[in-house]
Amino acid sequence: MTKDVIALTQRMPDPLSVLAGLLSGGPDKLVGAEGDGAVVRLCDERGRPLVSIEAPLLVQVRGEARRLLGASEPDVPYWWTEARATTGVQEGEELAGTFAARLATLVGGTAWPPEAARSLAVVRTDGVSAVPAPAAAQPAVDVLTDKAAVVIQDRPVVAMTAWLADAFRAAANAGLGLQIVTPAGTRLSPAVRANLPGWPSRWVVQDGKDGYYDGLSGAVLEWNDGLFAAVRSPEATPDDPRTPVAESFTRDLADTGERQLAVSYRAVHPADERLVLGGALEAVWREITGEPPAGWGTEEPVNLPWSPRRLTDVAHERAPEPTWLVVVGSPERPGLATVRVSRTKGGVEEDVTLAFGYGPGEEVPADAVPRAAEILATRHDLQSMLVQIRKARRDLSVPPRFEGPGVPYAFVLGAEEVRALPGDRARRTPLARPPRELGPRTRPALYYAFPGDPSDLSGWQHFEQLVRHLKSDEPA
Repeated sequence: MTKDVIALTQRMPDPLSVLAGLLSGGPDKLVGAEGDGAVVRLCDERGRPLVSIEAPLLVQVRGEARRLLGASEPDVPYWWTEARATTGVQEGEELAGTFAARLATLVGGTAWPPEAARSLAVVRTDGVSAVPAPAAAQPAVDVLTDKAAVVIQDRPVVAMTAWLADAFRAAANAGLGLQIVTPAGTRLSPAVRANLPGWPSRWVVQDGKDGYYDGLSGAVLEWNDGLFAAVRSPEATPDDPRTPVAESFTRDLADTGERQLAVSYRAVHPADERLVLGGALEAVWREITGEPPAGWGTEEPVNLPWSPRRLTDVAHERAPEPTWLVVVGSPERPGLATVRVSRTKGGVEEDVTLAFGYGPGEEVPADAVPRAAEILATRHDLQSMLVQIRKARRDLSVPPRFEGPGVPYAFVLGAEEVRALPGDRARRTPLARPPRELGPRTRPALYYAFPGDPSDLSGWQHFEQLVRHLKSDEPA
């Protein structure tokens, strides 16, 4: 049974309906609050948490419940209220389900998953107690050791929820790895994949044959000395670890015809109080899809309608600390971007990674890439840009199996970077085709094209040759 239960309601949960949900364990249960009331906890007689409830989130973007939960959703706007049960306490899971069922009944809506929220009756919890304290004081953390914080997630897509984002920050501040454990059928949101740091952090997938494996590399894992670590082959040496790869990771590798157009770029803007962020991202989105992004937020589900002005206000309020954002498109054309805005000596940097998904028979609009690149280079202070085409899921989620790398389709070097290179090095390259100039001839950016066939990995060889050439210390 899932540890997370979510109520999707048309009306905002009022205090009385929340109280009725909190009484799912009977009137003798204790209620506590943390994070200035952002998290409410239903506790046992000793004050230890059984269920933690996040403050309701108003979702104003279509398709988020289907993208993240595979669930039908009310018409936007609607309210998303998450309850997370303490791991290992069955009554906690029942309490979370009853809380969500009562909330959905009282204010109108549904609960996910349906099987976890069928009963409105009081859950018998006599004699039930929870662990002495929540791991790292984080409701999302299930196991805490001196090496890693372990989060157990049983939902279709692991999203960058407010709880998981808090767990990421807590683990980083404590110098720990964050290890996310999921069943075999779970996928990652690109937002989580982009934020998952390197070892000892990892995505741990439960597997019927091999026990556990890394969902991104396929390495078979075992619990060893306080964290999940790769199993070493008996023939392993220090130079050749020979880590076994799970059979499930390399199963079903047939080409489904699904593709992704992946774009990553950095823009460096002058620090000006009139600066409006998000314009570059919207320009790329419109050029490739014909429409602007649908919504944005600082977590998932994405809840705010697209607004560069409001995005800018949030980044300005958080400065000089960096701001991380996630942006999504309409359900009809899957698109997702992660954005990191930071203040540096060079100005205000926007680091953006985005992807658009296409199904069998849908053409990837590669012809829009040069136009998008020129808009970024001439109007939005582009520093560099890399475009790839990948054999990957149309819905953009990351499955626990091998998908293969993307293949470079184009690389763009901004005008300032071109000018900074000695002589005409940026134009004299080892590529068969010379670069194309973007913008004014006196100060152009350069567009380098590659084959772009996702079946032809030689594109990476061409890209690496270009990068080595541009970074060379040899005289121009």
